[in-house]
Amino acid sequence: MKKILFVTSEAHPLIKTGGLADVCGSLPKALAELSQDIKLIIPNYQALKTTEKIRFLCSLRVDNRNINILETRMPDSDVIVWLVDYPAYYNFPGNPYVDELGEPWLNNAERFALFCRIAVEAAMGRVHQDWKPDVVHCNDWQTGLVPALLSLEHNRPSTVFTIHNMAYQGLFPGRTAAVLNLPGKLWHPAGLEFHEMLSFIKGGLIYADYITTVSPTYALEIQTPEFGYGLEGLLEHRKESLGGIINGIDLEQWNPEDDRYIAQNYTAATIHKKRINKAELQKRFGLPIIDDTPLFGLIGRLVEQKGIDLILESLPEMVTMGLQFVLLGSGDKDFEKQLQKLADLYPDKIAITIGYDESLAHLIEAGADVFLMPSRFEPCGLNQMYSQRYGTIPIVRKTGGLADTVTDTLPETIANDTASGIVFNEASSGALLESIKRALILYSSAGTWKKIQTNAMKKDFSWQHSAELYLALYKNL
Repeated sequence: MKKILFVTSEAHPLIKTGGLADVCGSLPKALAELSQDIKLIIPNYQALKTTEKIRFLCSLRVDNRNINILETRMPDSDVIVWLVDYPAYYNFPGNPYVDELGEPWLNNAERFALFCRIAVEAAMGRVHQDWKPDVVHCNDWQTGLVPALLSLEHNRPSTVFTIHNMAYQGLFPGRTAAVLNLPGKLWHPAGLEFHEMLSFIKGGLIYADYITTVSPTYALEIQTPEFGYGLEGLLEHRKESLGGIINGIDLEQWNPEDDRYIAQNYTAATIHKKRINKAELQKRFGLPIIDDTPLFGLIGRLVEQKGIDLILESLPEMVTMGLQFVLLGSGDKDFEKQLQKLADLYPDKIAITIGYDESLAHLIEAGADVFLMPSRFEPCGLNQMYSQRYGTIPIVRKTGGLADTVTDTLPETIANDTASGIVFNEASSGALLESIKRALILYSSAGTWKKIQTNAMKKDFSWQHSAELYLALYKNL
């Protein structure tokens, strides 16, 4: 059994701004279910949704400040949570990184540096609990100083640093290093300095014993200029200690067999019942209810990263192909307007809902025949996994986690029962349209289509599978 300290700035259902919280809520639980001794540490934000009792654990004097550590549990779980309680930094409305106006907190460097220092105290067994971890698992830039500060400690635990998205690096003006009172040993270009700026993420990339990211393909992509954001050289230098592990999905929340949000539950054996959800989805969006018209769906942020511009370029030709298209999402106002214009122009072919609606998201996954996900980059991605679980065939671009989780439909993958979607290479509307035509040809052959759906529904996207890979990594450190 390993003792693991899991360090994160967000974890669902305590607090969530994005995919980081989904991972950091699910992975510790999955590790606990594999009988590991895991504790999660997180700042005590005002917005935390705790449901279990909170008790006082201890007080620490760090950086001339008195900080309390409180203890609670993850809702519906045995995972212990330590809350770093320092009201002057964390007891404010708004989310962990930005205020109510959406502006980054001016003292983010100080807030997360203090969080990292307390995590180091916990990692070194200095929180008076007679508990010292074997492994400290840090996530994203907010925790990047933990491996750096631990590198200066004698008899420290092993460290793992997970990159969830290289685009976010925690960069601050160089003078911040002095404000934070960082040890001089860490302040140089081969340390935390990045072009005269302070880089939190470099603390993880340089000093962690092992670096993971959320898919094997993304681990290779971040070693290139296109995806490395200036740190590709460092990542390539560390490639022997860098690997990708695919995120799991919440199999209880996303399960067509007992999903409470959909019109009709079904399994791989009763896939014919899926059409009831299709009719309900057409009705919800005000489209003609026609069973044999292929229905394409998309849920996502309307930004270039997700390839929305490719969809917009393709839609005028798509409407001539005898298909329907539904979309749920929000983002770039210009994209929203263009989509609305097309929906007004072709009301019996295109329907969109701007915003997010959990029940509608589930109905799209259950009711659509095909799911579009033409992302330019995608560290892991979740919707392509949800889609396969619901027998909705994803069309994805070959990048990041999309490349690792969807098996292209080719004669040989149909023959060996692994085909589970349609994969294209180039980020262009031409390549996307070709893959849509491929989907329509496959759809016209009911037997082949059903086979691909069944293959997709049988794939294992469980967190248990991912947790076992992390556990093997911890044991190898």
